[in-house]
Amino acid sequence: MAGRPRGVEDLVILRAAAEVMGQVGPSGLTLAAVARQVGLVPGTLVQRFGSKRGLMLALADQSVRDVDALPGRVREEQDAALGALTALIAQWMAPMVTPETFANHLAFLCMDLTDPELHERALAVHRAQHRSIGTLLAEAVSSGELKAATDVEALTATVQAVTAGVGLVWALDRRGTLVERVRHVLDAVLAPHATAFPPYASDDLETT
Repeated sequence: MAGRPRGVEDLVILRAAAEVMGQVGPSGLTLAAVARQVGLVPGTLVQRFGSKRGLMLALADQSVRDVDALPGRVREEQDAALGALTALIAQWMAPMVTPETFANHLAFLCMDLTDPELHERALAVHRAQHRSIGTLLAEAVSSGELKAATDVEALTATVQAVTAGVGLVWALDRRGTLVERVRHVLDAVLAPHATAFPPYASDDLETT
């Protein structure tokens, strides 16, 4: 039996759900709001995902797939491993364009921490990001961008923790953009391990 025609692909709906998530937070994320975003009726989303929870689980599964696929695409676009690392982390942070969208995504993370099924997927994203960061740092050591004595595992954990934490600081002091702040703090973390001052370093952030 042939599958029923989809019209709007599930991936388009999930991208729209992620946008709505950043706009309205957990309380405002409804099937109706997502349906409006893509020009569908809510009943179509009920048929596809069953419920708001079903949509959230599907979005979480897509996040895992996205975080696995993105590093390869970013690496192909960059000449050097550290440049790829900076670009990759910037892309991870890109959806959080305002402190309000950051707060909304943070609210969903709080849900992830208390819901076993969502936590499983959030942890998979976290681990995939850890692997990607570690792979690029190891490549940077092999290519001579980072010193041979660099403890890649320790630096990976530091990069992941610092780039996650800078979002909260940025949301509080609201200085520059989140992507600028991430680039700035990443430069500072990597500089002591670099064989030369990073050519990708950001100088577009006011520090006064």
